[in-house]
Amino acid sequence: MKKVVVGGQIDKEEVRQLVEAHANGGFEVEVKSDLDAAMAVKAGQSDFYLGACNTGGGGALAMALALLGRENCVTVSMPSSVMTEEEIRAEVQAGKKAFGFTAQHKEIVIPIIMDELAKL
Repeated sequence: MKKVVVGGQIDKEEVRQLVEAHANGGFEVEVKSDLDAAMAVKAGQSDFYLGACNTGGGGALAMALALLGRENCVTVSMPSSVMTEEEIRAEVQAGKKAFGFTAQHKEIVIPIIMDELAKL
């Protein structure tokens, strides 16, 4: 079973609930600090990282960027913009492991990310 870890700086419980709601029983979901979450992915204890903050990239992805590298991370939304569904799906298919977004867009991006992760 694939594992998703929720990190980031805000709304972790809400993000976890959305991830579980869209996991369709195919994922284990765990909430950790952003550092512990990124370390879990790096160590192979978790497959994917999702995190929210107010900017989509700072607190949501800072530790993931530092530990996993920019090539494995993507900011799918910022306060002024959200990637299109096609762009988000393409990032998942391109092998990204960590996804950052603003808390205000979690209801938009999580269903898309989880649907595409389920196809991997």
